[in-house]
Amino acid sequence: MTSEPPPPPPATRSYEGDGITVSYDAHRCLHAAECVHGLPGVFQAGRRPWIRPRHASADDVIHRCPSGALGYHRTDGMPDEVPDVPTHVSLHADGVVHVRGDLEVATPENPRQETRVMVCGCGLTGNAPFCDHSGACARHV
Repeated sequence: MTSEPPPPPPATRSYEGDGITVSYDAHRCLHAAECVHGLPGVFQAGRRPWIRPRHASADDVIHRCPSGALGYHRTDGMPDEVPDVPTHVSLHADGVVHVRGDLEVATPENPRQETRVMVCGCGLTGNAPFCDHSGACARHV
């Protein structure tokens, strides 16, 4: 009798903290490491779970995540992330388009509200419209 391999972990996970729920979407993370460098007591890649929002206030560091892979919802009555105004769009030399603001992103599944995204400019992503470093964008640093 052969056993089936375990299913892959879900792409998006949530981590509960005091007054905050932090979400992480592995399919959108491009490893800018703003989280790990910004608040290593909360974000530590080699630890399980790697996000521990009870150890500090994570919302300011999450806002630094350029891809939007990290997000949060406040459960303590404080406001959720406020989008940058005006919206800012920057094209990097490698084709990755960084966008920050009050955004509605149309994905193959459904439109959704976002505050930060890294959109593929080379057209070779497997995670449209988000960059996944599949093509020329792989040179992104």
